[in-house]
Amino acid sequence: MTTTIWDRPATSAWLPYPDADAGVRLYCLPHAGGSASSFGPWVGRLRGVAVRPMQPPGRETRKRDSAHTDMAVLTAELAAVILDDAAERPYAVYGHSMGALVGFELIRRIQRIGGRPPAHFLLSACRAPHVATPDEDPTTLRDMSQDGIVAWLRKLGGTPEPFLSEPRALAMILQPIRADLAVLTSYQYQPSPPLDVPITSVAATDDPRAGVAAISAWRDQTVRRFEQHILSGGHFAVFEQTEATLKIIRQALCRWV
Repeated sequence: MTTTIWDRPATSAWLPYPDADAGVRLYCLPHAGGSASSFGPWVGRLRGVAVRPMQPPGRETRKRDSAHTDMAVLTAELAAVILDDAAERPYAVYGHSMGALVGFELIRRIQRIGGRPPAHFLLSACRAPHVATPDEDPTTLRDMSQDGIVAWLRKLGGTPEPFLSEPRALAMILQPIRADLAVLTSYQYQPSPPLDVPITSVAATDDPRAGVAAISAWRDQTVRRFEQHILSGGHFAVFEQTEATLKIIRQALCRWV
């Protein structure tokens, strides 16, 4: 019988996948409404890298846990989990879409509390935090109706149609999505010195939410090396082109592999 991540006990609620002995840990933060399984196909695919997908509350293995609606509370908990799990080992952070914004604020929090920062920050499908999102009122996202959320998800792609068209399946994903949208719409970027962490970004040519130029602006958020890669496709190109994405990650983390 095939074993799934839901069949195995987790070392932590945040870390549902089994640990692996590797040169560097890669903590992966999902998009709005996303879950740890988004990064499942990456686990075990990067020699020398322990891919550690993070499981936010309110979904999959944590359906009964209340989802976070505040960036500060979310990043405080994440910082404690990651610093404890990484211990003295080198680690990196990967964030996709909303996960990139969470990763950025997570690293800033770690630096503020005097924790050991990651060796690298990788991100995809997210505008730099200091770049405004054109033609989008935060209250529009926050107050979207169910039909509005479904239309928004269809436009982004990446969500299987059965989750959007079947009422019971849709009900399962609406709560975490609304919670994540609350995090996004209440977030206010506060200028501060750039990160002392290298950044690698991945943009997609046809992403409706984060264009190439808006992602390139992440270079302003680090005093270290910045590198950008561009894939063809839309908002979820990094998951649709697994081999290309893993190559980018491998290149970014080659020093610790």
